[in-house]
Amino acid sequence: MKNPLHRSPHPHSQGRSSEPFWWALFGAGGVVAALFLPALILVTGIAIPLGWIATPDYESIRGLLDNLVVRAGILAIVSLSAFHWAHRFRFTLYDGLQLKHLNAPVALVCYGCAIALSGLAAYTLFVP
Repeated sequence: MKNPLHRSPHPHSQGRSSEPFWWALFGAGGVVAALFLPALILVTGIAIPLGWIATPDYESIRGLLDNLVVRAGILAIVSLSAFHWAHRFRFTLYDGLQLKHLNAPVALVCYGCAIALSGLAAYTLFVP
């Protein structure tokens, strides 16, 4: 028997939902954003401009980005943060602005933007 209090964004859909996949990306993006973005902002946005840390030269940055693990980490931070934003923005529009009738187009635009940003980041990081 179905739970009468359960309100699915897709009440007439048949089969398996893709919601767990998007929620997993949302959760992973939230963890990545909470753990790594404050440190990145502190170093690149505060410490270097204020002179607390010496400004790295081009060769040291290039050497750092030549490491495949560093590039994969940057890609993970950018991509997961983008999916976190997409999911949060989608449900802000869905619940906050009551755009329930536009659920499919809003989801397509939000997750499409996250996929496009992830693709752009991958292209920038991995294509010479």
